Amino acid sequence: MTTPATRPDVKRGTIPVFATATAITVANIYFTQPLLDQIARGFGISASAAGLVATAGQIGYALGIVAVIPLADRARLRRLSSVLLAVTAVALLAGALAPSVALLGLATLVLSASTVLPQVIMPTVVSMAAPGQAGRVLGAVGTGLTLGALLSRTASGLIAEATGTWRAGFLVAAAATAALLLVLPRYMPAERPAGAATSGGYARLLASLPRLIAEHPPLRLSAALGATVFAAFSAFWSTLAFHLTAPPIGLGPAVIGLFGLCSVPGALAARYSGRLTDRWGPRAVNALAVTSALLAFALFGVAGQSLAALAVGCNLLGYGVTSGQIANQARIFTARPEIRARLNTVYMFAVFAGGAVGSAVAGVLFSAFGWHGVVSGGLGFLLLGGLALTWHALRTRGTGAGRARHARRREDADAAAVPATRG
Repeated sequence: MTTPATRPDVKRGTIPVFATATAITVANIYFTQPLLDQIARGFGISASAAGLVATAGQIGYALGIVAVIPLADRARLRRLSSVLLAVTAVALLAGALAPSVALLGLATLVLSASTVLPQVIMPTVVSMAAPGQAGRVLGAVGTGLTLGALLSRTASGLIAEATGTWRAGFLVAAAATAALLLVLPRYMPAERPAGAATSGGYARLLASLPRLIAEHPPLRLSAALGATVFAAFSAFWSTLAFHLTAPPIGLGPAVIGLFGLCSVPGALAARYSGRLTDRWGPRAVNALAVTSALLAFALFGVAGQSLAALAVGCNLLGYGVTSGQIANQARIFTARPEIRARLNTVYMFAVFAGGAVGSAVAGVLFSAFGWHGVVSGGLGFLLLGGLALTWHALRTRGTGAGRARHARRREDADAAAVPATRG
């Protein structure tokens, strides 16, 4: 008999609804990237000016991580999710109708800030999990998150090609987000989270973030692993198009746009990492994730001119990133429910910062040393993550051995004291 993933009081179908919601909402962050060339031609501006739309999205998402996610520790989640979905849908519609690139950038900033809903869902779904099933539910929802990010670029490119306008992508995204508004809030908790009364006001929530870093070693480890692995992931994807268009590969943009589909099998396989996390613990899954990503970059370095090798590497890298994210969040969500959203805030900000650094470093390395420079940089990021994991394992082992010796000494002392007491 299969063990239920959620508690008996959780509405049936919650996990599929949450997974679908994360896929649709996270797609709003990435779907504009293949449209930038059409946006530039539509407004008669340069490619660099159109690129400011993507930059606005990144800034908005960073603001949303810091300003919105902590609210999940004290707000009524049903109301919060409704507000976020409504704001995102309106901003997407405004983007579709924007008469200038400046207003389009502003709409993208707003929709990116409000589309952090997946990171509100993550701690929520853990609170709904049955005992010992946190990794399993995170794996299911996290797979939706990864698929949304991977497939959004392909979908928006196909929609733009079929309709002849980049605005159609915004309209479709607005319709999908508005449809979620009719479904998702019904599955979110109606009451405030446990301990919300003691979490304080909004300013106090934000002020508590630095203290959480100092007080929670599991958060520091997850943040370090998330930042380094995602830095390597971003380094690869931010320069892959340049590598594929350059000789001797020389692919066209249409084929490159479909290349992200190669990562789907790896992302789907990562779903089972949630169950492995429940069984083996986060550290073992993190080791598996870092190893998978290292193998991917080793393959990129040895056979970087082979499309087949790149496809295999994409799957290894996608598996490593998604599995690592599941393990990292499972580790931090073992903390008290009333601080989980803020822990996720710090974690996601570290991941986002790592991705930004990885992209920036990869651009410099590709310009200076070509593809092998990017591969070396990615390996360097992953080795830093491996060192952090190894250091934590050694430190924990030492602490565990010390506690065991202390317990044995205490047992010996208690045993020695028994005859004296009886005499």
